[in-house]
Amino acid sequence: MKKKTEFADKLFFEREMLASGARYIAGADEVGRGPLAGPVVCAAVILPLREDELIEGIDDSKKLRESERERLAALIKERAIAYCICEESEEVIDSINILEATKRCMKRAAEGLSVPPDVLLVDGNFRIDVPFLQKDIVKGDALSYSIGAASILAKVYRDNLMCEYDKIYPQYGFAKHKGYGTKAHTDAIREYGICKIHRRTFVKKLLAEAEKSGR
Repeated sequence: MKKKTEFADKLFFEREMLASGARYIAGADEVGRGPLAGPVVCAAVILPLREDELIEGIDDSKKLRESERERLAALIKERAIAYCICEESEEVIDSINILEATKRCMKRAAEGLSVPPDVLLVDGNFRIDVPFLQKDIVKGDALSYSIGAASILAKVYRDNLMCEYDKIYPQYGFAKHKGYGTKAHTDAIREYGICKIHRRTFVKKLLAEAEKSGR
């Protein structure tokens, strides 16, 4: 009973929007604002909200095991009315800063939906310039079914991408830490320097340390 109640709670915002006349409700979320390497990835998704088409288990992607995220991502893609996943590169992040890169990425994902939503539910507390109603929800990936689904799509996409980068740059361990600033990752940067997918603006301090030590 508790699980069913928790699941119903995740549909609060969607049901509120349906009651106000919206038909297509999209959720949007990002993954990868904090890492030292790799792109920021945003996903937007419109899921059917009929009781018999709901996907049980959708939650904030960070709370789910990798295998569960993979399973849910496949189901979300299969059942989605529309979805779109976009990325902004480390060059763009260095050029316009991570917040602006995230906004740009999320706008592209939302506007890339093959079915324009009546309303966009966004994780966080910032606005993006889109031609439809937007509602931003702090911790939305844990509170909204649609945003949770977007967070799963974005995380699975980015994690898989970082595993591909691991094959190109095996010395950094991207498959394990996905570009985040773990000790193993920062130690690797100190030892090997940076590679093409590192965010220069995020690793300035480490680069300065390496220069100081003569590496």
